[in-house]
Amino acid sequence: MSKAQGTSSRLPLLVTGWEGDLGYFRFEEHTTLRPESIVEILRGRLAGVVFRGVIPAATCAELTDRFLTSPARRARGSDVPGQFVGAFHYAKTTDDYLRQAAATRSALDEILDMPDDPLAALRRELGDVLADEGVELRLARHDGREACPAILRSWDGEDEFALAPHEDYGQCTEPGQADFEIQRATAHQVVAMNMCLTNGAGGRLIVWNIKPDEPSRRRLGLQYTGVPYPLGSLAGVESMSLDVRPGDIYLFNGSHVHAVEPSADPLARRVTLSGLLGFIDEKTVVSWT
Repeated sequence: MSKAQGTSSRLPLLVTGWEGDLGYFRFEEHTTLRPESIVEILRGRLAGVVFRGVIPAATCAELTDRFLTSPARRARGSDVPGQFVGAFHYAKTTDDYLRQAAATRSALDEILDMPDDPLAALRRELGDVLADEGVELRLARHDGREACPAILRSWDGEDEFALAPHEDYGQCTEPGQADFEIQRATAHQVVAMNMCLTNGAGGRLIVWNIKPDEPSRRRLGLQYTGVPYPLGSLAGVESMSLDVRPGDIYLFNGSHVHAVEPSADPLARRVTLSGLLGFIDEKTVVSWT
């Protein structure tokens, strides 16, 4: 992992917002799953954590193969080139998202149906630690319907970024989801979870030390989307980069602007198992996609 200190210069239309101190803005690194570090992110005391190589290579290969051969795999679209299995809540009504989550649940379950399912292991260990604090971990829900547990995805962007600078807070304020409990997570921390199944050389995660404020999102026209932040708008903001390798699980505060660099090999494929989670009240953490 490398860290680059930006300058303090400011230009018109730069992003403004909350910036963390040195004790906060860092990635912890561990070689075993330590859910206590995830709780630190959920509580806003740490920017991120990476668990190196905790998913066996055979599991990564099997999940990737199941994803690539799944008849449920769909194209994401021209805005984010790639494919996915699961459902995104982004820019949908609550009903549309939950309907799509239900429609793809069996296909997702079929892919993850293995003894060493890494998603089940993470949820079990995190759930146990949260339970010790009197907190329940569950899927987000509305009117008896549940959110998608996770989403398998790959993307093929070959520009300056494979995934443009964005944050996950803005999309959680979508007016069409005003009745969905995930919007209560914006009063706490919106945490991004990613499990790397395959990745070529490069493809680093870049995180900027800024949680954009409401005026910034409005000024840039990103109030309900959080994407894309022009790179120039981040001039002078401290950033850190994280090398990501197959078998790594990494979580971070998704309210920070972040991006993914393209692979150094244009033929390499990046596949991840991903989701979002956050507190919605003192006793409940929910997850969604």
